[in-house]
Amino acid sequence: MTTPSRPPHLAGHDLHLWRGDRAVFSGIGFEVAAGVCLQVTGPNGAGKTSLLRALCGLLPLERGRVQWRGAEVHADLGAFHAELAYLGHDIGLKSDLTAVENLYYEVGLRRRVDRAAATAALEQVGLGPAMHQDIRHMSAGQKRRVAFARVLLCACPLWILDEPTSNLDAAGQALIGTLLAAHLRAGGVAVVATHQALPLPAESLRSLVLG
Repeated sequence: MTTPSRPPHLAGHDLHLWRGDRAVFSGIGFEVAAGVCLQVTGPNGAGKTSLLRALCGLLPLERGRVQWRGAEVHADLGAFHAELAYLGHDIGLKSDLTAVENLYYEVGLRRRVDRAAATAALEQVGLGPAMHQDIRHMSAGQKRRVAFARVLLCACPLWILDEPTSNLDAAGQALIGTLLAAHLRAGGVAVVATHQALPLPAESLRSLVLG
């Protein structure tokens, strides 16, 4: 894998994915540099989730190349995943654990993390008062906030987010936009599948329409 000294940069070249005898998408190409978000839009069934999963290396492509920092991601998938925070439809939280325990133990599988850092991430998403509440007793919107706190705590330069504002109220959607903008200002890269316009300045936003 390319050394981290090279700037964050994600690119897809001539990406093709089939499901049975049907093309989910074909000929997809893009480049996203540091400080830029690629917004992926399109109708239901257009392949947005499949594209994001393929970019993460979770779905095999029939054809095409995905590059991170100028190198093929499959050349060292472990190193690529170490720099990637992925939030999918399945938020992957343990219902028997509290919010802070979920962050502490799950992110702890990737890197050393302390409870103070987990607490700070939950406070960033507005869940400080509920950090010791079991996930099973939280609303869908609260669970989504916990999942986004996990993205923050991973401290990765690349975010790949699938409908990150689903189940959130207007205040929660605005908060996610603020945190995403801060990530880009810090030199991060993001790919976001969403049906809603992202509150980002034009110079930091690119669009990819599927379907």
